[in-house]
Amino acid sequence: MKAQASEVNKRLKLAKGQLEGIIRMVADDRYCIDISNQLLSTIAILKNTNQIILKAHLESCVKSQLKEEGETKIKEIVEIIEKMTK
Repeated sequence: MKAQASEVNKRLKLAKGQLEGIIRMVADDRYCIDISNQLLSTIAILKNTNQIILKAHLESCVKSQLKEEGETKIKEIVEIIEKMTK
C-alpha cells in the first residue's frame, strides 16, 4: 500500500475504538440518538481513511501508468472523490 501506513492504521484504530464503544452503548441500552451520532462519526473516519488510500493509489499506481496529463487527471479525480465523500 502506497498510503502512509502509520496514518491509516491510526485512523483505523480510532474507528475500531469507536465501534467497540458503540457496541457497549447498545449493550447498555443507551439513547438511540447518541448511538446514531457515534455511528456517523465512525463512518466519517472510515470515509476519510478510504479517501487517503484512494488518493495514494491514484498518485502512485495510476500515475505511474499515465503518460500524458497524469498530474492533471489525478487532481481532477481526487477532487471528485473528495466531493463524493463529504
